[in-house]
Amino acid sequence: MKKSIIPLLIVSTALISGCDQKGATTSSAPAVAKADAVAEVNGQYIAKSTLAELEKEIAERSHGQTFPKEKLIEELIQRELLVQDAIQKQLDKSAEIVAQLDSAKKTLLTQADVQNFVKANPVTDAEIKAEYDSKVAGENGTEYKARHILVKTEDEAKKIIVELNKGGDFAKLANKNSLDAKESQNGGDLGWFVAGQMVAPFSEAVEKLQKGKYTETPVKTQFGYHIILREDSRAQTPPSLDSVKEQLKPYLQRKKIQTMVETLRKQAKVEILVPLTDEPAKTPAAPATADKATAGDTVTEEVAVEEVKDASGKTVAAEEVIVETVKDASGKTVAQEVIVEEAVPGKAPATTDKKAAEPAKAAPAAKK
Repeated sequence: MKKSIIPLLIVSTALISGCDQKGATTSSAPAVAKADAVAEVNGQYIAKSTLAELEKEIAERSHGQTFPKEKLIEELIQRELLVQDAIQKQLDKSAEIVAQLDSAKKTLLTQADVQNFVKANPVTDAEIKAEYDSKVAGENGTEYKARHILVKTEDEAKKIIVELNKGGDFAKLANKNSLDAKESQNGGDLGWFVAGQMVAPFSEAVEKLQKGKYTETPVKTQFGYHIILREDSRAQTPPSLDSVKEQLKPYLQRKKIQTMVETLRKQAKVEILVPLTDEPAKTPAAPATADKATAGDTVTEEVAVEEVKDASGKTVAAEEVIVETVKDASGKTVAQEVIVEEAVPGKAPATTDKKAAEPAKAAPAAKK
C-alpha cells in the first residue's frame, strides 16, 4: 500500500512545538540553533526534536508504519508556514485562540506535574511485596469445575432433570437444550471458577453439591433456570509475586497519584461560584458533589473498572476509576477530577456490566 500523509491532519506535540518557535517576544521556548534544525522557514528553524516527536507519534498511530523523512519534514514546513501566516494575521491574539492555548498549556502542565510526581515517588519493590502479601498471597479458597444447562422455564428444567435421573448424558442434554450451549456445543462446560464469580444462587448451589452430583431442583437466577453438575474442586493457589509484579506496579502508582491529588485538594481553598445543576437551588446548601467540582453548570460521572490479573487471567486486585467532569452550559469541559477507589478483588462493582455476574461462558443467555 502506498504510504502518504495528509498534511495538517495529524494532531501532535510537534505542532505545539512549531508554534512555540515563533518569535522570542511571544514565546519562552528556547531558541533552536541551526545545527539542531531540520529546516529553516522564513528565518525560523524547525528543531530535530520536533521531527523526532512527529515520527514517534505517527509510528504509534499507524501501528509501527513509517513514512519517508522528506514527507515528514514537508509536513512540518507546511505547519510552520500556516503558523507564520496566522501570526501575521494576528489570529494568535483572538480570544478563542488565546483560550484554547491556555487550555492546552494547563493540560500539558497537569501531565508534567503527574510525571514529575511519579519520577520523584516511584513504586518500590517493598510496596509491591506489601500489596501482594495483603491482596494476593493471602487468598485461600476453592475453585470449582462445573457444567450447567440453562433454560427459560422451571418446567423445562424439571423435564431435563427427569431425563438425567433416567441416565441421560449431561453434556448431550446441554448441547440439545441449554441456551448457551446449543451453538457452542461445549456440553455446558464452565471450566474452573471461584464461587464469587457467579451470581449468588448459582454459587451457593455449586458449593453444596458433592463431586459428580447435579442439582435435582432447578436453580433460578436472573438468567433463567439452571441444572448444575459439579465435576470437581480444588484448593485455590495464589499466583507468584513475579507473575503479578508488573501489573501491581501501575496499580500502586495510580493510588499514589490519587493520594497526592487528594492532599492538594484538602490543602486548597476552594469556593464554588456557580450552581452545579440546571434547577434553581432551593437552599444555599451545595450539593453533595460540590466539594469535587471547580466550575460549571453540570456534573457527570463515568466509572471504569480496572483489574490486575495474573498470568492465568485471575483477578488479584481491582479498582474503580471515577472521572468527574464539570461542563459549562455549552457542553464544554471546564474542570475534571479523577478518583481511584479500591474494589473488592474477585467481585464486580455494581456499576459494571452485568456479564461480570454471569456464570463463566454463559454470556449468550444474557445477550438475548
